[in-house]
Amino acid sequence: MPTDTAHPLVALSDIHVSFGGIKAVDGVSCDLYPGEVVGLLGHNGAGKSTLIKVLSGACHSDSGDIRINDQKAVIRNARDARAYNIETIYQTLALADNLDAAANLFLGREILTSSGMLDEVRMEDETRKIMGRLNPNFRKFAAPVKALSGGQRQSVAIARAVYFDAKVLIMDEPTAALGVQETAMVSELIKQLKSEGIGIFLISHDIHDVFDLSDRLTVMKNGRLVGTVRTEEVSKEDVLGMIILGKMPDHLEDGSEAGKPSAQ
Repeated sequence: MPTDTAHPLVALSDIHVSFGGIKAVDGVSCDLYPGEVVGLLGHNGAGKSTLIKVLSGACHSDSGDIRINDQKAVIRNARDARAYNIETIYQTLALADNLDAAANLFLGREILTSSGMLDEVRMEDETRKIMGRLNPNFRKFAAPVKALSGGQRQSVAIARAVYFDAKVLIMDEPTAALGVQETAMVSELIKQLKSEGIGIFLISHDIHDVFDLSDRLTVMKNGRLVGTVRTEEVSKEDVLGMIILGKMPDHLEDGSEAGKPSAQ
């Protein structure tokens, strides 16, 4: 957890998004601090993905404010989000199956030689450096990513985001369809990113996916914010109640400090 909680990396305030008269996101506020993981939970259709798409530039809000490092931000598309050092890793990962790790890491942002040719040697060297930092056990640099395991593919997607200086990482169901060992690999990657001061929004509908990784949990139901709680102050049963019943746990209903990050 961060020791300096003066200003969040990201603050979403009173976000509203409607589709054809249906309120997908109805006045939701949440924030994220450096070196923190905030799990965003709720049933399918709760509005969590729509909320985070406002931050990633994939969806426009009808009203509300986004502040990045305490400065008002305007995010109209993914390019704007990247300009604010926000990167998104979708469940589908958006990797090119027939290309290797280096080609995927630099896809669309290739390094060229002075003569305008692809600098494959430098791209592989840079890929080895970033993978050595994030996942030292990664060895399959020459293999197409379709030959990699789910955890290794996540490593490539995360490395691509971090190499291009992500400060805020949005991860959509990062452990979906992964086995126990693969899930453990992704968990270690997330812990490494936290240690480097990167803030992570972790989207999931599964409590077990995020409970052990998240510092705080933000729960939505039917487009509205149920509340944000510190993970250390709640049980999985408490959070399940928030998801199903749409109300804060009894012991936190009157707690003014609930949902605020704790300095360590």
